[in-house]
Amino acid sequence: MPELPEVETVMRGLEPVIMGAEITALDQRRKNLRIPFPDKFEKRLKGRKILSLRRRAKYILIGLDKGEILVIHLGMSGRVSIIPKGEDVELEKHDHLVLSFDNGVTIIYNDPRRFGMVFLVAESEWESHKNFAHLGPEPLGNDFSAPILQARLKDKNTSIKQALLDQRVVVGVGNIYACEALFMAGINPLKKARLVKGAKIELLVKAIRDVLTRAIKAGGSTLKDYRHADGQLGYFQHNFTVYNQEGAKCPTCDCDINKTNGIKRIIQSGRSTFYCPKKQK
Repeated sequence: MPELPEVETVMRGLEPVIMGAEITALDQRRKNLRIPFPDKFEKRLKGRKILSLRRRAKYILIGLDKGEILVIHLGMSGRVSIIPKGEDVELEKHDHLVLSFDNGVTIIYNDPRRFGMVFLVAESEWESHKNFAHLGPEPLGNDFSAPILQARLKDKNTSIKQALLDQRVVVGVGNIYACEALFMAGINPLKKARLVKGAKIELLVKAIRDVLTRAIKAGGSTLKDYRHADGQLGYFQHNFTVYNQEGAKCPTCDCDINKTNGIKRIIQSGRSTFYCPKKQK
């Protein structure tokens, strides 16, 4: 599933290509994804100019003239590809939306599992929209800090790993980066969220910021479905310390792998968690 770094990478890939461009055509190749496409979608988009691009959580917000936002959520397997001017467009089975622009660029939204969403919302109303109103702070923004995170965790009896996946606590951390950040901070993923305090919270906030920043810089991570906006594979997976490393030697402590059997994998709320029982207390 594309997580925050992947979505940020897609948004940054699209920005220099479509900023200021006008939508000249929309080819809608099915009626819906997770939710239906907007009524009269082609008519509402044709002739609209792109004024801004930004990300909120795992949503890409494309600001249009006339006060609307085109919102894209990649779901489990969505990807956005850029077809440069003059290059032939060869559509695939799961290419569900094709946007053409007056600068000759074509953007294709592909989603085999169809858990993604594409919808329109008024610029003046998006923050109160049901998809955004409940969201917590951005982990890379000024509103995310140790005191804020501790306040959001103080009454939570769930595990710290589960709490980090709660979009009301902090947005976009996701399963992969939660595992990586907890490892960096030396926090056991099974520990109750309300018991993570003081210096550990400081370490955790720093770790979350660090791992997400490095992943964005590296171009996002790829498990099997994710692609950059330009069609290239991401490669942050080569930098994972614990995620998907079951049985490997812990890279930053003196674990005896013959005694510990290396990085451990457990299941939490149906998701795989990877951690070092010795390092993470």
